[in-house]
Amino acid sequence: MEILAFGVQADEKPLIEKAFAGHHDVRCLDVFLTEDTAAIATGYEAVSTSVNADLGARVLRTLAAGGTKLIAQRSTGFNNIDLDVAAQLGLTVARVSYYSPYSVAEFAWTLAMAVNRRIVRASNRTRDFDFRLDGLMGRDLRGRTVGVLGTGKIGEGFTRIAHGFGMNLLGWDVAENPACVELGMKYVEKEQLLAESDLVSLHVPLLPATRRVIDAAALRMMKDDAILVNSSRGGLIDTEALVSELRAGRFAGVGLDVYEAEAGLFFLDKSLEVVEDDTLARLVTFPNVVVTSHQAYYTVDAVGQIVDTTVQNVLDYAAGRRSENVLVPAES
Repeated sequence: MEILAFGVQADEKPLIEKAFAGHHDVRCLDVFLTEDTAAIATGYEAVSTSVNADLGARVLRTLAAGGTKLIAQRSTGFNNIDLDVAAQLGLTVARVSYYSPYSVAEFAWTLAMAVNRRIVRASNRTRDFDFRLDGLMGRDLRGRTVGVLGTGKIGEGFTRIAHGFGMNLLGWDVAENPACVELGMKYVEKEQLLAESDLVSLHVPLLPATRRVIDAAALRMMKDDAILVNSSRGGLIDTEALVSELRAGRFAGVGLDVYEAEAGLFFLDKSLEVVEDDTLARLVTFPNVVVTSHQAYYTVDAVGQIVDTTVQNVLDYAAGRRSENVLVPAES
């Protein structure tokens, strides 16, 4: 069986080819799966997709009509997949239910420290041999309060680092994580967490209940000099509301590795094009904002685990086995 892999990054390609060697042939494409590219998969029983692939109803129907039977997504999140339509079409859909949580947790802290200590501005200055310290003052984090929205594996990893900094720990989730409680985390309502935290970091999945969990009202609850970090999903934040608050001079820093409308932008070179997204264009102009392109997971450790799990998902499908990674067909 030959697998067609969409949206493969240059660093990722050798890992995928090596992992599939001796099992199945794989063809790697750097283009992303969209309505315009779905027809390329005609004749391929299995396709592998990236986190920003369009797996809505129309794309799924095109894939199914072309003979595709398996979709193996190389990510944990699956909010981009219409699972109901996939089930109706008889497609098998699998994801990567687990990979290194440290990659994302550590990167979230990288963003937090970058905006707190003005690293990007400082680096840009020194490139021009400007060694002034004006405007670069940050804050000690020891003794301050961090609010963690979502305390699963990644949130727990983030909390452990916060504990190492000596911070007060507040958490919000549908269920308490005993490991976080052991570290001293106090679980509170979201409103209290936002009001009391000096640093807020988002680690919840994007679900109907969490979409824009940080909306205009939530942003107004936060301290004027708080730091906000999102390394989970862009749809957790109402970006236009965030821009409005930033224009009013609020927040010491905002670190974003994800963006609401990142599909069609992130992972691509748009440097020679006019980007028509006015919200994103405005967002990146703020001196206290750092935006990266969904790279928190992008370590050799995490990507290696993602690729290995994807290969195993294909092998399980070929052998008629089912694992916890299978989303469709659902358990009866």
